[in-house]
Amino acid sequence: MITADTILIIDDEVQIRRLLEITLNLNSFKTLLASSAKEGIAVAASYNPSLILLDLGLPDDDGVSVLKKLREWYTNPVIILSVRNSEEDIIEALDSGANDYLTKPFRTGELLARIRTALRLTHDLGKSDSQLTFGSFTIDFAGHTARKNGILLKLTSTEFSLLSILAKNSGRVLTHQYLLKEVWGHGYLDQTQYLRVFVAQLRKKIEDDPAHPSLIITEPAIGYRFGE
Repeated sequence: MITADTILIIDDEVQIRRLLEITLNLNSFKTLLASSAKEGIAVAASYNPSLILLDLGLPDDDGVSVLKKLREWYTNPVIILSVRNSEEDIIEALDSGANDYLTKPFRTGELLARIRTALRLTHDLGKSDSQLTFGSFTIDFAGHTARKNGILLKLTSTEFSLLSILAKNSGRVLTHQYLLKEVWGHGYLDQTQYLRVFVAQLRKKIEDDPAHPSLIITEPAIGYRFGE
């Protein structure tokens, strides 16, 4: 059984599959290949790869549909690689369970960085899901507390809920709608300004420099990404 650091590439373009396979192999990753939605789901189910690179334009099914099927049981990171670059397509993929989204053509260096971040965070969460540390900032989920440079932060219950969702999905782009639904409920899905206010409050409490945040990163017009 292939397990650690194995990446499944689901893409119908031979050239892309070959490029990714060579790039990943040269960077010490093992690879699995699939050229269709049906084959990709079957390979994922058989080998449970550490991460999946998924194209949206597959010949037998739409990539978002494949993503939703995978998310019924597959919990490891999924990064979308697609020529589709509209905000609507990106938001739909992220809301459907993608961890990240890169448009083609992409820079291999950036892709490798995103892959390493996603894998590292997955491994870290596997070691301990009760506490996470990001530099001088630590969040204790069990204790419902957060500390900066060892000092206990005063957070409201809503601030802590928002912070927890961001931290538990560290490295993953979370859309405005996803965060609003998870923290406040379906009635707030269009209240993006409401979310911005709470993010600004959190940044004042956890960032070294709130004007240039390094923990809560803005993904313009999409949402937020926590940490790197």
